[in-house]
Amino acid sequence: MSHVALLIPTVDRIGGAERQVLLLAKGLRTRGWRVTVVALSGHGGDALANLEAVGAGFVTIEMRKGLADPRGWIRLARWLKKERPDILHAHLPHAAWMARWGRLLVPVRVVVDTLHSSSTGGLGRHWGYRVSDWLTDNVTAVGQTVSDAHVAAGMASPGKVSVVTNGVDTSSFRPDRATRSAVRNRLSMGEEFIWLAAGRLDAVKDYPTLLSAMTQVPPCGRLLIAGSGPLLDELRQLSTRFGLDSRVGFLGFEPDLRSWMQAADGFVLSSLWEGLPMGLLEAAACALPAVATDVPGTREAIGEGKTGWLTPAGDAAALARAMTTMMQIPAEERLAMGNRARQRVVKCNEIETVLDMWEDLYGALLKENTAPARWGRAHAKANAMRRIPG
Repeated sequence: MSHVALLIPTVDRIGGAERQVLLLAKGLRTRGWRVTVVALSGHGGDALANLEAVGAGFVTIEMRKGLADPRGWIRLARWLKKERPDILHAHLPHAAWMARWGRLLVPVRVVVDTLHSSSTGGLGRHWGYRVSDWLTDNVTAVGQTVSDAHVAAGMASPGKVSVVTNGVDTSSFRPDRATRSAVRNRLSMGEEFIWLAAGRLDAVKDYPTLLSAMTQVPPCGRLLIAGSGPLLDELRQLSTRFGLDSRVGFLGFEPDLRSWMQAADGFVLSSLWEGLPMGLLEAAACALPAVATDVPGTREAIGEGKTGWLTPAGDAAALARAMTTMMQIPAEERLAMGNRARQRVVKCNEIETVLDMWEDLYGALLKENTAPARWGRAHAKANAMRRIPG
């Protein structure tokens, strides 16, 4: 049984990358892999029980913030030496650098790391990826624009990058009329048009623009924002200042958004940049049409005019116009858009298909790298690597 270790900064806070790691852990375990999620910090949070339920392992190296904590490096090296995973698969920058440089301490058969954002960060991140590129066997990106951005910045070698899209469990994320009715009745939503936004309350999501747009959409529109983060108080105050207290609800962190997506009428995303937004994919799987900003990552997930509409980032008026149009088109037209959105996700992002892609890539790398080594050797790309259709 091959052993894959999924290295990530933490799973105590769940975002898109963390949800993808947990889906990958569950799916690989179901297919017979030995799986361990290795967190740089934290103690597993709510994810721990889910990992235990599927037979996946969890370990934390209890690293203090940043890469300068020598105890974290020592603990990771000890764990690698003891467990000898066949594949060390890292997600997000700090974990990627730990995986790459860590193999100098303990040889690893295959090191893979995944890029989750089209933002390439500052000079420090650029330097970190460039000088350690020789230490990884393969780099994957969740979308083509993510890959293109990192290759253009010199942070990834073209011959070493594969696109493996984010996956969605479409058997779980699906339309459910009974849930829709129950949630809406419980909250006395009536015939209001419910917009759902989901994501960490951080600057990249540009919620101020979304709140400004809400002041310009018809009064029957209501917005629910699922997520936690440092801007909560500021956004609450802004909502009050805009006179939106009765129309905007802050749900806080929601570990499972399915019922909210099944109850909503549309999904809205105002981000300044994305990788391949999990919230947008999951909403589409629930047959929600969407309005989102036209930024890298997001435009890969929306068929313009078919599954939703794209608007310029930071343009509240344009966002409001698209939201208003969505609210005013006939219900059957919205339903058709939502159905097309689900069909698109089932075709491109179904988790079983994505797991096939991962197993193909893992298999190709393991075949080419038969023994542990202290640096990257293979630039393997599995035949199943596919680009997301436009």
